[in-house]
Amino acid sequence: MTNLNEMLQTKYPIIQGPIGAMNSPELIAAISNAGGFGMLALGFSSNIEEIKRLILEVKKLTDKPFGANIMIINPLNEQILPLLAESGIKTVTTSVGFPGKIYPLLHDLGMKGLHVLLSVKHAVSAEKAGADGIIAAGAEAGGLRSTGSESSTMVLVPMIADSVNIPVIAAGGIADSRGYRAALALGAQGVQIGTRFLACTESPAQQRWKDQIVNCEDGGTDLLPVDYLMMRAIITPELRERLNSPDFDIKKEFKLANASKAWESADFDLVPAGAGQVSALIHDIKPVKDIIDEMVR
Repeated sequence: MTNLNEMLQTKYPIIQGPIGAMNSPELIAAISNAGGFGMLALGFSSNIEEIKRLILEVKKLTDKPFGANIMIINPLNEQILPLLAESGIKTVTTSVGFPGKIYPLLHDLGMKGLHVLLSVKHAVSAEKAGADGIIAAGAEAGGLRSTGSESSTMVLVPMIADSVNIPVIAAGGIADSRGYRAALALGAQGVQIGTRFLACTESPAQQRWKDQIVNCEDGGTDLLPVDYLMMRAIITPELRERLNSPDFDIKKEFKLANASKAWESADFDLVPAGAGQVSALIHDIKPVKDIIDEMVR
């Protein structure tokens, strides 16, 4: 089996969970400089010139490897992938779609791909379709989720590790050394971290978003319908009051198209602050290097 660290060419098998409103070259470079794998979030990208700018900005700040996430449903992937390859990016993550549609092109460009998924069935299918690794996102992870029943990271990761012969990366519920070591014990070769990197010094997230993560208590997140998907978000007292109002129609109020605007401005009336259950374990804002150093100690 391929070694994940060799694929990523990093010191540690720690991948940044890409978030569309968080394309900060400073954060991406900080993660790579600290030994992890910073990630551009290009899932919804439609501006090739902006992608070029982001790549150049990251390269000004680090000479370490970094990657990018693409959504398979993005019609611009046939332009985005060659650009990434020409820029020296060797590994990407793919999500939202069947990997067989994009992996032939990805491999022809000399790149590797890690496919993000939520079930054993899709992991087996992704391996057959050519995925070079699997990112297994447990039900406790933040952000967009499916509308079906899902397994927790503790259950999903070993099931997938037992079912495929490619590297497995654990995502969901990991914020410190305990979660990192647990993921490796479950059969993962590495981890993908989202919420913990949202709440770091270099994160461009609005302070209000960071504060909601730090102040989140046990049971403080929930799955909310957003268009045709579910999204795990922080349920503040104010949001709970809105949800309990008989006049509030959640399916009309929260739209995925408004997510970037909401998160960039901290206008969480548009779309709530996305975050994982692990928010309840995060009690401070500190530099990326300190987070990664503690995780691998």
